[in-house]
Amino acid sequence: MKLVTFDEGRVGHVDGDSVVVLDCASTREYFERGGDVAETGERLALAEVTLRAPIVPKKFFHTAGNFSDHHEELQAVNWSHPVHKGIVFFQNVDAIIGPDEAIVYPEGLTKELDYELELAVVIGKSGKFFGPEEAEDYIAGYLVFNDITARDIQRREMQSGVFSFSKAIDTFCPIGPWIVTKDEIADPQAMRMELRVNGDVRQKGNTSQMLISIPHLVAHHSAQGYSAGDIITTGTISGVAAIQPDPFEFYLNPGDRIEAEIEGIGILRNHVVAWRDAHDTEPYTTDLYSSATD
Repeated sequence: MKLVTFDEGRVGHVDGDSVVVLDCASTREYFERGGDVAETGERLALAEVTLRAPIVPKKFFHTAGNFSDHHEELQAVNWSHPVHKGIVFFQNVDAIIGPDEAIVYPEGLTKELDYELELAVVIGKSGKFFGPEEAEDYIAGYLVFNDITARDIQRREMQSGVFSFSKAIDTFCPIGPWIVTKDEIADPQAMRMELRVNGDVRQKGNTSQMLISIPHLVAHHSAQGYSAGDIITTGTISGVAAIQPDPFEFYLNPGDRIEAEIEGIGILRNHVVAWRDAHDTEPYTTDLYSSATD
């Protein structure tokens, strides 16, 4: 099943070229009710609805450095601290956007906007303190996540050995295009992944390259406590702009169109717009995270 949120927050599942409307207020409610949600009897053409971010979780857990090729290529980046496999931090859920929405380039804060294709896991029920052998019972489905990152800000954050602000700026968290329930995925550890910018392939990999498997990630994060609908990311694959010989040939710019694709789930499409195209103000700056302070 492909669960969607559409138009002004309505919920449904995709059936061919249609959306079957469900009688619940959100996809979080759908999982909180264990999927015991009736259909309203209304069907809409998929082409005539506007898909939104499929879920806004209570908690959004990040995992970094978890793909072997990406972990190796990070050694070429001049971080002040190493990125260890399975590092954990939280995402700002207010930064979430959905398919076909704009990523706003905050040029007053960064000049190095990067992409990171990731598989994200959706938790189906509350729980805590369990092991990998129990993890499957807590997994509800999967979606595509593009972890947009301001690399110049990240380098400054890494001087303290942590990063968060660089990935949590408004619109930096595209997810979607829907949640594919786990029964539709034969093997989540054998899915092809590819990210394209303006049609050019930038990232290519497979979920088989994870250093820490999905059950172990789900179990690891359980110590922080789960609510139904929470999201866990699994880390990105190789090919990000920051590790290229000349990253500025690869960093995102206004006008770029991004396609983040995972086999069996779908394609999450977003585009980049300049600050002034999204806000009727001069680009926002701060004393801490401003390109002017570099």
